Amino acid sequence: MLLTLQTSLQIVAAFMMMQNLNSRGFRAFSFTIPSTRELLQIFEIAAPVFVTMTSKVAFYALLTYSATSMGAITLAGHQVMVNILCMCTVWGEPLSQTAQSFMPEMIYGANRNLMKARMLLKSLVVIGAIAGLTVGTAGTIVPWLFPRLFTNDQMVVQQMHKVLIPYFTALFVTPSVHSLEGALLAGRDLRYLSQSMGACFCVGTFLLLLVRDKFSSLTLCWWVLVFFQWSRFGSALQRLVSPTGMLYNENFNQPEQVKVKAT
Repeated sequence: MLLTLQTSLQIVAAFMMMQNLNSRGFRAFSFTIPSTRELLQIFEIAAPVFVTMTSKVAFYALLTYSATSMGAITLAGHQVMVNILCMCTVWGEPLSQTAQSFMPEMIYGANRNLMKARMLLKSLVVIGAIAGLTVGTAGTIVPWLFPRLFTNDQMVVQQMHKVLIPYFTALFVTPSVHSLEGALLAGRDLRYLSQSMGACFCVGTFLLLLVRDKFSSLTLCWWVLVFFQWSRFGSALQRLVSPTGMLYNENFNQPEQVKVKAT
């Protein structure tokens, strides 16, 4: 019932946005068949984003799969904590959306200013760190001090408490990860983003399978999640602060952008 209601609300919201676009002079309700060149441009953008999103979702699925092999009680504790984690991680999404909204003009616009883009990124990372600390603290205190909000089974509570430290460590860095990856999306550095996410996924998957088969420890599985999150953070940060990256190199991706504008 709730899923049906949510879908209906999304459809209504989509039509309202399309109507708003029509009132501003756009033809939102017109449908045309894209050309081969347009399909290629869509594929060049959509394919790396698809790899990125699929790797992220697949890793969380593998994390739950690893917990499943450790018994029902362990799985129950894991499920509670991963649901709280997913609920808290959405607080970092506005940082990604902010980067994607304001950075393209600073990087590729007519009045491009890489200094302002770097200042914006720095502000987003700082805000992300503050948000991560705040949300991480609040999100850790609730299952730590008030676990009976989720379950009355003491054995499940014990499993929840085992992963509190890696849970906080992973949650703390997540808003900053969103801001950095949003900056990469804004700069259309999609190939690097998809490759780095794919590499993090492959290494994380190997470590998860190793931990599951050799140690069968839920805590170690969550430390692999910490590795996954911090690897994403380090990879994106290294790319953005690189002298050859889009925030420091004046000629980064410029030929491609000129070509797109010319068409």
